[in-house]
Amino acid sequence: MTTRRTGLREQKKQATRVALREAALRLALERGPDNVRVDDIAEAAGVSPRTYNNYFSSREQAIVAAVTAERESRVAAAVAARPAHVRLADALTEAVLEQYTEPRDHDKLLLITTSPTLCDAFLDATTAIEHPLAAVIDQRLGGAGTLTARVLAAGVAAAVRAALQQWLRPPAAPPATGGLVVPSGSLPDLLRSALAALAPAFDAAEEQAQQRSHQGVRSPDGSDPAG
Repeated sequence: MTTRRTGLREQKKQATRVALREAALRLALERGPDNVRVDDIAEAAGVSPRTYNNYFSSREQAIVAAVTAERESRVAAAVAARPAHVRLADALTEAVLEQYTEPRDHDKLLLITTSPTLCDAFLDATTAIEHPLAAVIDQRLGGAGTLTARVLAAGVAAAVRAALQQWLRPPAAPPATGGLVVPSGSLPDLLRSALAALAPAFDAAEEQAQQRSHQGVRSPDGSDPAG
């Protein structure tokens, strides 16, 4: 009974979170992000401002949460769905490109570029992919390198953030007028370039995982070839 109550409570929390982020995005698209207050979002979602503060620390965080909704789990799921024979570095690159450059996100990304504070929150949100990615990377590496998986996942998050930051705020770009951020360059190319720097580390981790796997294979008579 306790488990059931806990499950229902978690479902209610998730529903509230979804309602808040969707209300934030809808109001931002209708009015512009600078014209949306936390109280407006809470009212639109049917909760109190106090409840809102239990889920998000700012309006920007709520708006970005709607833009990036479930992206972290989708990236991890996309990696897990790649065949085992696909190189891990390639699987990760394909998954990230698929989830960060899909056409359906175009209007949402355009909204992000209207506000420097939204850009900051958007960049900060990349850390959310670390935990689910670490789990799927660890699984791909045989479940024996949890620390390695966490380090690699953190590297992916850092690479994605660097690519997005370069795209949204190119160093050589002149200051934007009116607070508008003007993306520069090809986001897919920037993501590929940033993730390519991690490829040697992923290849080395895969090679070590394969060596562990081979060492653990026993010969037909039951003896351990590694021993």
